Amino acid sequence: MKRRDVRKTKKRNRWFVRTFIVMILIFLSVASYVYIEYYRSMKASEAELGLTEDREPEEFNSAVPNDLGKVNILLLGIDEVEDNRARTDTIMVAQFDPSENTAKLVSIMRDTYVEIPGYRNYKVNTAYFFGGAELLRETLDHNFGIDLHYYALVDFDGFEAAVDALAPSGVEIDVERDMSEKIGVELEQGLQQLNGKELLGYARFRADAEADFGRVRRQQQVLSALKEEVFSVTGLANLPSVVGTVQPYIQTNLRNREILGLLSDVILNQPDEIETLRIPLDDTYVDNHYSHAGLVLEPDFEKNRQAIAEFLGKELPSTIDPTEDAQQQEQVYQ
Repeated sequence: MKRRDVRKTKKRNRWFVRTFIVMILIFLSVASYVYIEYYRSMKASEAELGLTEDREPEEFNSAVPNDLGKVNILLLGIDEVEDNRARTDTIMVAQFDPSENTAKLVSIMRDTYVEIPGYRNYKVNTAYFFGGAELLRETLDHNFGIDLHYYALVDFDGFEAAVDALAPSGVEIDVERDMSEKIGVELEQGLQQLNGKELLGYARFRADAEADFGRVRRQQQVLSALKEEVFSVTGLANLPSVVGTVQPYIQTNLRNREILGLLSDVILNQPDEIETLRIPLDDTYVDNHYSHAGLVLEPDFEKNRQAIAEFLGKELPSTIDPTEDAQQQEQVYQ
């Protein structure tokens, strides 16, 4: 080939590459614009998401003013109802930081033995039974120094409905063993596509050697799998349906405008993964038994408070030791 022809071929190749790159950039720009504008429009489109009027929430006194930047939400799942009052099966603190594109999840073991303000010491899940979301907020703040902006409580029917609306074909989970005891479904070991009821059963299972520790691990696994579903093409398309479907089942102090704003922030600043923490940490608690509470996990509060503070990115809280009050109370009640 002549040198002139070589130069022409190189020029054509460079022209083709430049044109191809420009076309990709134009496509991405248009796609991003459409994507962003669609989800920004959600902020002013309650009807499109099927949101009904805001309901008056129960008392929940946020300790820190919130501007929908870094936001901490108390996530609660109802376990059982007694005398029209519920105990919480699941206690989690979810944090989303749009400026850093991070999502974090702190799971509080429900048998953690804590001081409940105004009451004697009990398992942490009893705080909701005694005084609802506000007393549980006070309890987590007092014992672990956790600041909370919002709460959201969902019952089992709501969870099932949300999963089925989000992923009509099911959510892929590698079920680690056969499961059936006290979960209302039968699950076989292996990779499965689980519908809402099955996924709930998987998250609630604790009839093995791991007991509640295994359940907390599976709950975190389920939320990570749901996060992948939400940010899939199908999940994003189904999101308006999911929000409208699940709202009747959720009790929360989040107003519609805050739900829409938070949804937009999460979608436009998608976290790569959900970082998780379980409280109490390994080697920071002892198994104990009290006549009024049964078997409990009695934590080293200082170590767990420090771990939570570092994980959620806040200044270390002042040192307190709720066990001192616990010992005094035990003497009074014995």
